[in-house]
Amino acid sequence: MRFGYCERLDGGFWAEPVNAVTNAAFLVAALTALLLWRRRGGGDRTVLVLILLVFAIGIGSFLFHTMPNGRTVLADVVPIQLFAFGYFAFALRRYLSASGLVTAAGTLAFFGLGLALSWAGRALLPMPASGSAGYAAFLLGLFGIAAALPAALSRQRRLLGLAGVAFAVSLTMRSIDFAVCAGLPLGTHWLWHLLNALVLYWLLRAAVLSGEDRRQASGS
Repeated sequence: MRFGYCERLDGGFWAEPVNAVTNAAFLVAALTALLLWRRRGGGDRTVLVLILLVFAIGIGSFLFHTMPNGRTVLADVVPIQLFAFGYFAFALRRYLSASGLVTAAGTLAFFGLGLALSWAGRALLPMPASGSAGYAAFLLGLFGIAAALPAALSRQRRLLGLAGVAFAVSLTMRSIDFAVCAGLPLGTHWLWHLLNALVLYWLLRAAVLSGEDRRQASGS
C-alpha cells in the first residue's frame, strides 16, 4: 500500500527519511537569502515576508512528510501557495511597475490559471501526475515574467530564467515519483525538494537585488 509518495510504505514518523530531511534545503535557502537581505540593507519588509514564507515551506513540508494528515497537509500547501501567488504579485508590482489594480487583476487571473490547470490535470491525467498539473501555472509564470522583464533588470531576468529551468526539472521529478518506484525505491520526490530550494533561493535573490536597484535608482 502506498501513502502518497514512493518512499513511504507505512504510517511511521520516519517512513520518509529522505523526503523529510531534504526539507532542510528550504531552511538553508531562506537563511542564505536572509543573510543576503541583511548585507544589502535589510530594509525591504516585503522581501523579508517572502523569506519567512520559505522558512514556513521547509517546516510545513517536514511536518507533512513525517506526520501526514489533514492539518499537516495545510501546513505544507498553504505557505507554498502564499509564496507562489505573493511572488507573482510582487514581480508584477516591483519588476514590471504595474499599478495596484493591474497587479490585483493579474494575480487573480494567475490564480484562476492555476485552478484551471489543476482541474484539467485531475480530469485528464492519471495519479499521481495529476497532482502536479496545478504547478504548471507557476512554471508558466516564471518564464512569462522573465520574458517580460526590461533590459534594465537583466539580473532578475537571468535569475528567474534559471529558476524556470530548474523548476521544469523539479516538476518532472515530482510527476514521475511513482513511475520509478520499481527501480528506485526512494522515488524522486526528494529531488523536488532540493531543486525547489534552489528555485526559491534564486527568486529571493532576485527580490533582494531589486531592492538594491531601487535604492541606486533613487540615488540613496
